[in-house]
Amino acid sequence: MINRDRDRLLIVEDDDGLCRQYRWAFPGRTVLTANSRAQAMDVLQEERPAVAIIDLGLPPDPDGVSEGFATLHDLLEICPDMKVIVATGNGAKRNAIHAIGHGAHDFYEKPVDIDVLRLIVDRAFRLFDLETENRALGAIVGSSPIKTVITAADSMLKVCRDIEKLAQTDVPVLLLGDSGTGKEVLARALHDLSPRAAGPFIAINCGAIPEHLLESELFGHERGAFTGAVRQTLGRVELAQKGTLFLDEIGDLPQSLQVKLLRFLQEHVIERVGGRKSIPVDARIISATNQDLEHLVETQRFRMDLFYRLNIVAVRIPPLRERPGDAVLLGRYFLSRFSRESGRRVIGLSGAAVAALAAHQWPGNIRELENRIRRGAIMAEGRFVEPADLELAPADVAIPDLRTARQRAEREAIQLAIAHSQGSIALAAKHLGVSRPTLYALIESLGIADLVKTSYANGQPETITESEDQ
Repeated sequence: MINRDRDRLLIVEDDDGLCRQYRWAFPGRTVLTANSRAQAMDVLQEERPAVAIIDLGLPPDPDGVSEGFATLHDLLEICPDMKVIVATGNGAKRNAIHAIGHGAHDFYEKPVDIDVLRLIVDRAFRLFDLETENRALGAIVGSSPIKTVITAADSMLKVCRDIEKLAQTDVPVLLLGDSGTGKEVLARALHDLSPRAAGPFIAINCGAIPEHLLESELFGHERGAFTGAVRQTLGRVELAQKGTLFLDEIGDLPQSLQVKLLRFLQEHVIERVGGRKSIPVDARIISATNQDLEHLVETQRFRMDLFYRLNIVAVRIPPLRERPGDAVLLGRYFLSRFSRESGRRVIGLSGAAVAALAAHQWPGNIRELENRIRRGAIMAEGRFVEPADLELAPADVAIPDLRTARQRAEREAIQLAIAHSQGSIALAAKHLGVSRPTLYALIESLGIADLVKTSYANGQPETITESEDQ
């Protein structure tokens, strides 16, 4: 069935007889005609057709190609996604190369063979539909309740709902998950959805700063506190006043600083390095790690009292490999974004690329996916990204033959109908729209008679014998 929003076909041809021929040659399409570039532009503004067939020899240059190429340029300037097929008697090879090089979808030399041209047009419409679908999917930001999180996986949607609930409280939250799963994105969401959203969001990676500098980074220092301390400097904790402090990789926090952080969590005061004045700070703490903090506590590398202060509520973020469908969803989103940023006209992911994304285990999670998609957007030679562009191996897609697929569907339908009918063959046959003898024969041929009997042997109707059902 042709999509009525995408079935418009524009014919730009100065031969009225050929225009009439085109009209009946494409049943089911809305055929729009124009005899000149100016008329084509008028039609384009009103109708926005998906596909166009244009002649190169148009007035005022019917014997040349200049007006035809100008028309091609103007059509694609206004509708860059339109599929333009050049069908002309000016079939010089250089014209074909020039047309394709300047954005034409295909080139067809007259005289017209309607069957061949119809095939080319149908392919153009299919490609237009596919590209439109890819753009739409790329624009999807998921059904997540958090606008910065793109997901359709139940496990991740639950995380988002938990973040929404926790945002309204002021308790410390510990985010647990592998590297690259989006812990900082969720920490920012906790802040943005909270009553502290108007305050600062201050993040610090506890594993990225040398130990001898980390105390000053966290708590600040007074002038003269150490060599090089030429002025008073506020630390990250103090800068988070009335806002949120995000401590990433909290498992890497040195034990010497764990005591000082614990005091802040208990008393909400800090002391700058080299200072003796207690400074009250009102900041919410969100921490994150990819390490097993409980194991660090057991091996005495992390203080138990600090662990329980930080772990009032823990949120576990599933890795990308445990989020079915999200790799493809995120891949399309990233591709759409990178294509816009780079100005490249990469339409979407090929079917093989989609299969490869779904099959990959993603040890680097979303960070790895983002990097691979960025590479694919740059390296793609065609309009679709292929697995090689992503440096992924093509996935082995098992496609069952029709007979196997049909038997599987019949088996599932019969089992569902019998279960719904509490074992009554007569009622199951009615649900399935077949006679009882036909249903008996199907049960036998599919080899599920024993399975059906077993399912209803325990206190359920014994069924599945014709004499009982009659």
